[in-house]
Amino acid sequence: MTTSWRIVAKQHSEAAFSGEGASRYPGRWNARGYRMVYTAQSAALASLEMLVHLDSETNMRPYVLFACTFSSDLVEHVESKKLPPGWKSYPPPAALSQLGSDWLEAARTPVLQVPSAVIETESNYLLNPEHPHFPKITIADPTPFSLDLRLLRR
Repeated sequence: MTTSWRIVAKQHSEAAFSGEGASRYPGRWNARGYRMVYTAQSAALASLEMLVHLDSETNMRPYVLFACTFSSDLVEHVESKKLPPGWKSYPPPAALSQLGSDWLEAARTPVLQVPSAVIETESNYLLNPEHPHFPKITIADPTPFSLDLRLLRR
């Protein structure tokens, strides 16, 4: 079994696995209009993935942490060596959102394992909340989460 982690603002915890946020605000791996849930290999990586999007201490609000558990047969893997040059750049190349959107449309698996652009040796797990096997993913109750504000000092 694999466990991945998701951090969200507490006020959004009810919809944390709907994919609506990614649909409205596309990310590296999905185009606008595609529901996707971004999770990370560890709580530490989920923290770093969140940190790259925070611009100041003023964005700190109450957060919660979710653990998601799933079996390996639900996962499709993407290796970094098969990604286009510059895949870690920001903004990301459009080929990545196309790759993720194509995976969502094909509905081969409910989980896509991709390398993290923050730490390439680590993985993010993208979840398809509309996949028929999405209910096989066990989502634990949220627990309070906060970052050490020293991480925001630059």
